Amino acid sequence: MKISVILAHPSQESFNHAIATVAIKTLNENGHKVYFHDLYQENFAPLLPSEEFPKGAVLPPEIEKHCKEIFQAQGIIIIHPNWWGQPPAVLKGWIDRVLRPGVAYQFREGDKGEGVPIGLLKAKSAIVFNTSNTETKREKKVFGDPLETLWKNCIFNLCGIPAFHRRTFSVIVISSPQQRKNWLNEVRQTIDKYYPKQ
Repeated sequence: MKISVILAHPSQESFNHAIATVAIKTLNENGHKVYFHDLYQENFAPLLPSEEFPKGAVLPPEIEKHCKEIFQAQGIIIIHPNWWGQPPAVLKGWIDRVLRPGVAYQFREGDKGEGVPIGLLKAKSAIVFNTSNTETKREKKVFGDPLETLWKNCIFNLCGIPAFHRRTFSVIVISSPQQRKNWLNEVRQTIDKYYPKQ
């Protein structure tokens, strides 16, 4: 299978990078083809220029590559921290520029954009791994878990992906080495479940 892995964290020493390393290693061991992008390392430009806005616009080569890979992907893994209940700006920009009309979704003929779009992504499943310094109970009770709504309902369900799994690892700032080891083992198990050996 072709699996797209998108990482958005500025620090190479972060637990997000550790998650990405384990995810990619497990995917490779299971015989999958991995499209990997570390958005910070690549200096991905997050601003959507007006000339890219229209459907069918001529895109820069690097954006065209991202679009082609995400369209072809049979599975998607997103890794990022929870910042203010949102992904980092670079990842939001990736969403804006890559999950575009004609790639991730389209509207029915005659629809000017007011209706419910049709999802175009081929992936059968998507996984989101988050890190947070907010306890899960507080995240849900006080903030309503906005990342769940964003990824599950606003993005992947809209883009036609039927299976979704999200796991938040918290509280990162006070986690022990053993706790992190256990979490990384959980990452392996999740990858094995959704993208088993070929």
